[in-house]
Amino acid sequence: MTDLLYLYIFVLAAFVGYEVISRVPVILHTPLMSGSNFVHGVVLVGSMWALAHAETPLQLTLGFLAVLLGAANAAGGYVVTERMLGMFAAKSDAKKGA
Repeated sequence: MTDLLYLYIFVLAAFVGYEVISRVPVILHTPLMSGSNFVHGVVLVGSMWALAHAETPLQLTLGFLAVLLGAANAAGGYVVTERMLGMFAAKSDAKKGA
């Protein structure tokens, strides 16, 4: 029963996350992305904790998937934020970096 509960929570979290993010206006993506990188780190720590306490193969699989996706999300957030901030840099600053 607990494996089914973990799977249910995982699917529910994925659905809610998709619905929330898909409704964010385009103009808010840059501040949202830079402000939410901290939250991605917290999610990553939580998923590592869940993986460390996993017992069954299903829990291990879901925990590993959570760590993998959380790490990709955190790293991707920093990459996207850096690129977006680069778009707003002055032309002389951009030439110095190239």
